[in-house]
Amino acid sequence: MPESVEELVSLLDLEEIEVGLFRARQPRTSLQRVFGGQVLAQALTAATRTVPAERTVHSLHGYFLVAGRTDLPIVYDVEAVRDGGSFSSRRVVARQGGQVMFYLSASFHTHEEGFEHADTVPEAPGPDESTPLATVLAGLTGRPAAGWQHEWGAIDVRYVGDSREGGTIQDPAHPARARAWVRVAGELPDDPVLHQAALAYTSDLTLLGVSTVPHGVVVGYTVQAASLDHAMWFHRPFRADRWLLYDQVSPSASGALGLSTGRLFQDGRLVATVAQEGLIRPARSRTT
Repeated sequence: MPESVEELVSLLDLEEIEVGLFRARQPRTSLQRVFGGQVLAQALTAATRTVPAERTVHSLHGYFLVAGRTDLPIVYDVEAVRDGGSFSSRRVVARQGGQVMFYLSASFHTHEEGFEHADTVPEAPGPDESTPLATVLAGLTGRPAAGWQHEWGAIDVRYVGDSREGGTIQDPAHPARARAWVRVAGELPDDPVLHQAALAYTSDLTLLGVSTVPHGVVVGYTVQAASLDHAMWFHRPFRADRWLLYDQVSPSASGALGLSTGRLFQDGRLVATVAQEGLIRPARSRTT
């Protein structure tokens, strides 16, 4: 995955090979499959490049169909479903090696004045008082923190805590809860589209893991895991290169599937909401 902000920006700079058809490059990585947040962010970037400049994304829904390879480019085919008076709808099909691997539907809206309310930001220690995620994962897996930093260096994640037994968050009504501070680890250009794509990328990094918090397992190590779908709603302007508090909760896990939701706050304001369902198959299980 991108180790620097420059690599992340390059990853989101798609090549338009014909009208509505885009090709994306791959990062240097030791991972065996493409990170879902990368596909999500690239598909959103492709869709955004086909709508009027005054319209911004307010919601997206994506489905991961096939694990992507890291040694082949991905092509994003954008269908202009509708352009109305104030809304635009786009559908994106991501293909790799001739195979459909991902679908995205996204809706864009021209800004309007209207009613305002929002959840309040939960209390949490600041980023400087929280532990880098690489350090937390090193302790859980035994893999050196430098390895995590190499793969995820473009994203700065500070782990606030979770609700596992002995954890720092006590929430009896929600046995699976976690919080983290997240940001792109360097300054991004002043392009709202880039910030939206970068936040979509970041939102996939820790969300599925919260569904395993009460169970003493680690996504990708002691459990077979994969994102199946991902939805996101953008409420207010933000910068992805400034700290956002990511409050995540899993309301349910059953049948080897975990559902997680997340709220992203910046400067005390709710700026985005995320939901994801994923496979969390215990390592002892077999696929029939």
